[in-house]
Amino acid sequence: MNRTTYAAAFLALAFPLAAHAQMAGMTPPPQATGPAGETLTSYTRLKPNVIKAAEKMPEADYQYKPTPEIRAYARIVNHITEAQFQTCSTINGTAFDKTKVPSDTADKATIVAGLKASFDECDKAYASLTDANITEMLTMGQRKRSRMALAWGNISHDNEQYAELSTYLRLKGLVPPTAEK
Repeated sequence: MNRTTYAAAFLALAFPLAAHAQMAGMTPPPQATGPAGETLTSYTRLKPNVIKAAEKMPEADYQYKPTPEIRAYARIVNHITEAQFQTCSTINGTAFDKTKVPSDTADKATIVAGLKASFDECDKAYASLTDANITEMLTMGQRKRSRMALAWGNISHDNEQYAELSTYLRLKGLVPPTAEK
């Protein structure tokens, strides 16, 4: 895929998000130009919502599971942490250190600190993206993927996991960060 195709794909995703923000009464941040800037803008919008969702759930509910068959809240937060460390370490050219991901039974403060540390790793990764390097191929596991694919994959994954965190918050009678007024 060339840069034009990536830019077109981004625009197809970005305009509905901007329209949604305006309909919700929010003022969207200024749009960065170019694929790297646009990717950074989307990441920057998502980050505070995930952190606030992790902080909002009371510690007593970090082991909450709506049904026995699905993950506890702590596992979802740690899953985000693990995926971010793995993806953003790859973008940064460093090795993924599994010991940075807390245990699912750790206390809330430790789990939230791990999540924030994974965002610190991703802050460096997203800041390193340029329009010149965004199509560079990197190896993650057995696959080669572009920096852009890794970055957008992370954003997409975090959005999906944020939706799960939001559902758990609502089941506990709490309003998710993106629904607060």
